[in-house]
Amino acid sequence: MDRNVGGVDRLGRAALAVVLTVLAVRALAGGRRRTALLAALGAVGAGFNATTCFCGLNAALGRDTTRD
Repeated sequence: MDRNVGGVDRLGRAALAVVLTVLAVRALAGGRRRTALLAALGAVGAGFNATTCFCGLNAALGRDTTRD
């Protein structure tokens, strides 16, 4: 797995993961389980991208936001 996520893109994905986690917790507390599940899945995906610096969609599209 080559890195293809970096810089501002990585920070944006990390921030998105935090926001989606908060949304998931609030939705679950409000009884909206489907919304909570979808937000949690999005948070896991964005968090994975931010921590591993790899995005499968970026790889498929040939996109690289890292700087050498």
